[in-house]
Amino acid sequence: MIYNKTVGRWAVFETAINVDETLENPFSGVQLEAAFRSGERTVKANGFYDGDGVYKIRFMPDAVGPWTFSTSSNVPALDALTGEFECTDAGAGNHGPVRVASRDSFEYADGSPYIPFGTTCYAWVHQNEPLQAETLEALRNSPFNKIRMCVFPKRYTFNVTEPALFAFPGSKEDGFDLERFEPRFFQGLERRIEQLAELGIEADVILFHPYDKGHWGFDRMSPDRDEFYLRYVIARLAAYRNVWWSLANEYDFMREKRKEDWDRLFQIVQENDPYGHLRSIHNGTKMYDPTSLDLYDHSKPWVDHVSLQHWDLTAVDSIRRAYGKPVVVDECCYEGDIPRRWGNITGEEMTHRFWEGTVRGAYVGHGETYMHPENIIWWSHGGELHGTSPDRIGFLRKVLEDAPRHLTVIDTIKDVPALGKQEDYYLLYFGIHRPIVRPVQLPEDAAYTAEVIDTWNMTIELIEGTFSGDCAISLPGRPYLALRIRRSMQ
Repeated sequence: MIYNKTVGRWAVFETAINVDETLENPFSGVQLEAAFRSGERTVKANGFYDGDGVYKIRFMPDAVGPWTFSTSSNVPALDALTGEFECTDAGAGNHGPVRVASRDSFEYADGSPYIPFGTTCYAWVHQNEPLQAETLEALRNSPFNKIRMCVFPKRYTFNVTEPALFAFPGSKEDGFDLERFEPRFFQGLERRIEQLAELGIEADVILFHPYDKGHWGFDRMSPDRDEFYLRYVIARLAAYRNVWWSLANEYDFMREKRKEDWDRLFQIVQENDPYGHLRSIHNGTKMYDPTSLDLYDHSKPWVDHVSLQHWDLTAVDSIRRAYGKPVVVDECCYEGDIPRRWGNITGEEMTHRFWEGTVRGAYVGHGETYMHPENIIWWSHGGELHGTSPDRIGFLRKVLEDAPRHLTVIDTIKDVPALGKQEDYYLLYFGIHRPIVRPVQLPEDAAYTAEVIDTWNMTIELIEGTFSGDCAISLPGRPYLALRIRRSMQ
């Protein structure tokens, strides 16, 4: 048995066990679990087969100090093995997994704030190595700290190339062995998740999706194969601190599954993930009435936050009221110029939607779909970013990171979306409207400064003077401006 004797808090502890005996199916015929103990506390994690006679158990320790572990298995060579290791302080940049902090906010496990600024590259881990490396470099220089990505490949518009490896061994021509897994694929996936963590990017892992259309058959596996797959994926990936679980992308397009099937799959994930990584599910067309049965019921206890597709960001208001959980608009259309309606909005419109959704109390996701001579499109393949919105999204991110923590929607301001902290900080966004003056009501006993934020030109201009009580603030009368009002330091 090989394992590391020291590991940082929220890093990955791994033990590898070589087994000489030949088993008919090492993926399904072996039960392997380890109990990890720190003081009086015990956390259990499942092991998995990694090929070539090697079984592994991964664990993410969350407390500094000594840990011990012992294994249990139906295979004698894997049973009753013991060990110990020391958990040291977290390394630089490691703040632990992201958690829900309030009905509208997230934070890292160490209490540091986390504000999601996500993008989408569904099938980037299914591309060739140079393209994956190019994607990582683009992400390094981007404002994004979350990425939505699929375990299964896509068979969809602009996506027709067969990947070299799949989660299961086999091919379209020869069929897939759904009784076994392909460790080489998962080893590559894990390497990319590790590299994302080094960049400070959360991996929103999409477990199922409908973009198979029967081509490979992963979208219509039997319930027992779904569970078999989920248990293996969780055993392999859950110890990575930057993992989120998205049960599905556009789940309502997967006609073979009903709501109760998704309930069951959610619970399988919840029961097998010892760390409680964030869980949600993404909708397709059934997104019109948040209180109807058409949208998955995000109030269920196994759902941590709302993952929403909607092109109208004013819908955020009703979604927040309906579920009382953080709302992430993971898809609001894509900046680009492809023929599809969902993939040809301008960078200006994408920037507007980010501001509109943000100031209404949600977190908006980016995507890019510009035509490319080799069909290398960011939304699915990764590669380069070509659009004009990422810089503006980075500007918005800086504005929020400079703001007080845990901003909330200011419901007392009715005619324009407003985010802030009462009596201290106000952020109003006017969108397409272009007033030349804004009446505001501020406390009488304090002085405030006001600034005009040009969301497209990325400028912040201080308005002369200070303000208090009932007052009127002059504005330039242009669209897509925001107004920031802050209490002056005494």
